[in-house]
Amino acid sequence: MGSIEVVEYDPDWLAVFDAEKADLLSLLGNLVEDVHHVGSTAVVGLRAKPKIDIDAVIRDEGMLADAVERVKAIPKYTFHGTPYSDGMWTFTFGRGSRGNRLYLCGPNNATHEKRILFRDWLRSHPDDAADYAALKCRLATEANGDWAYYTGGKTAFVATIVSMASRQRT
Repeated sequence: MGSIEVVEYDPDWLAVFDAEKADLLSLLGNLVEDVHHVGSTAVVGLRAKPKIDIDAVIRDEGMLADAVERVKAIPKYTFHGTPYSDGMWTFTFGRGSRGNRLYLCGPNNATHEKRILFRDWLRSHPDDAADYAALKCRLATEANGDWAYYTGGKTAFVATIVSMASRQRT
């Protein structure tokens, strides 16, 4: 599948997200509660894979099937179902480290909430963001294209941040 690419922050990532959000709002209309830029590309200054992660929250669980079918009809997206059985319907555009990853979920989805907590923490804690960037760069080099190694190597760090952010929120 190739190497895992972690690059310097690109301010154009925001414009890519904004364009995708506009397209999604046009496609999904009143089904959407909100569209969020999540993941590392949503944190200004953070090194990241040049893949834009997007969570589209659908207003009601009962509307998810319609939303999924609408996105499946767009040829640029590849549908992956719910690979982690967490209520996040997954679509990708692009290959490897580049492109977009779109998740559709219902309101109050636990995975989505954790992503928002993680993103917001890194936005407001630059030292933790720098530590995360260093971890990702190290893992990308060590992984030698092994996505499971790369992703698994971030798990403990992400869990620690989400835990701290959850405690601070309450």
